[in-house]
Amino acid sequence: MQISIETTSGLERRLTISVPSETFEEQITDRLGQAAGQVRLPGFRPGKVPMREVRRRFGPAVRAEVAGELMQSSFVEAVQQESLSPAGSPSLEVVKMDPGIDFEFTATFEVFPVVQLVDLGKVAVKRPEAEITDQDLAEMIERLREQRKEWAKVERGAQEGDKVTLDFVGKIDDEAFDGGSGEDASFEVGAGQMIEDFDQGVRGLAEGDTGEFAATFPDDYGSEDLQGKTATFSVTIKAVEEPTVPELDDEFFKTFGVEEGGLEAFHQDVRANMQRELDAAVANQVKSQVMDELHRLHSVQLPQAMVSQEIQNQKQQMLQQFQMYGQGGQAPDIDLPDDLFTDQAEKRVSVGLIVNEIVTSGELKADEDRVKARVEELAAGYADPAQVVSYYYSNPEQLQQIEMAVLEDQVVDHILEQAAVEVVTTTYQDALTGAAIAPEPEEGVVEADEESDEEADKDAVTAEDDKS
Repeated sequence: MQISIETTSGLERRLTISVPSETFEEQITDRLGQAAGQVRLPGFRPGKVPMREVRRRFGPAVRAEVAGELMQSSFVEAVQQESLSPAGSPSLEVVKMDPGIDFEFTATFEVFPVVQLVDLGKVAVKRPEAEITDQDLAEMIERLREQRKEWAKVERGAQEGDKVTLDFVGKIDDEAFDGGSGEDASFEVGAGQMIEDFDQGVRGLAEGDTGEFAATFPDDYGSEDLQGKTATFSVTIKAVEEPTVPELDDEFFKTFGVEEGGLEAFHQDVRANMQRELDAAVANQVKSQVMDELHRLHSVQLPQAMVSQEIQNQKQQMLQQFQMYGQGGQAPDIDLPDDLFTDQAEKRVSVGLIVNEIVTSGELKADEDRVKARVEELAAGYADPAQVVSYYYSNPEQLQQIEMAVLEDQVVDHILEQAAVEVVTTTYQDALTGAAIAPEPEEGVVEADEESDEEADKDAVTAEDDKS
């Protein structure tokens, strides 16, 4: 086998591979001989079809089949012989395959780039550090109680904090509009779930009452057609309910898995869970900064085959999310543009190549004890943890995914040993949400309101609920 290498552009290489005619024709003859013993043709006894007839009828198809297999096997042999590292599948093209001449084809592909690591001491990250105060604990417990509040009907006018169920019809200039009416709609008064004028309009109305009021849509309302417009709403109140939060008693504690120890044990359990959530949030923030820094400090030539594959992966993930949050069934058939994913795909590929080089140069391997701890952590939430642990260790693909995750964490630790790490002392809430290390807003940019903090609170509370 003869091989010639050509650099076509950047990371792209073209191999021209020539296989002796004798080798090619011998494989074709062998394949036709196997077919001759199996083929059935009219006028011939089984297994007695002359080779000349077999070659006439099946020769071209067998030649093409053998050529395809020979290209694949010869390509693998060639890249090993030339110490090349393909970054994707090759594009194979036959040049010559006629009888009597050497079989020749080209293989065009990209190779992995050479990644030159910078001094990892140039990596700079911020690590938030916070203590969980008694006030943080009290606020979390109040949110947990609020999550489990129950509703009871009241025979009075609706007020702040109540839940109102109603029918409503809205019109603009005596004309109905999309989304302007509803039946058995419910919302919490004062929770910002309805536009402000509508929220104010139902206050004071009791079950069975009807009312009519004007409500102006905000200038930044989601529907552009309604922005700044005033509608007249007619409402019929079907129910007014007030909330009741549960008492801090043994029954409430049991909903979080605290069977004994009363209030003190519950406090310890909630605080421990808050600490786990805080530790995980800080670790993720630091890891994200490390990966961003690797991307910023390195300039890596990217194999377009890898970028294209990553784009397809991200497309598939988004379609699966559409399916998850939609009506179920198959993922929607949507042609998402590549440009929507290109920047993120290029960043992921770049960081992946850099991390791989750090693993190789640092001779890093997944720590078995950390892998075991991660498996046991994943198994802890199941009824039979031992069975889950056994499943992971008997399933190489699943175990490999955990090993890769552990190895990535080890890479971060390896970098942090050399990086410039600034400890930022802050509050529990700011550490949890990432606000403590968020970049300062540019001049003229309006800071985000407290809504983001509220969303972060919900995430933390949800995590506590999931634990139960």
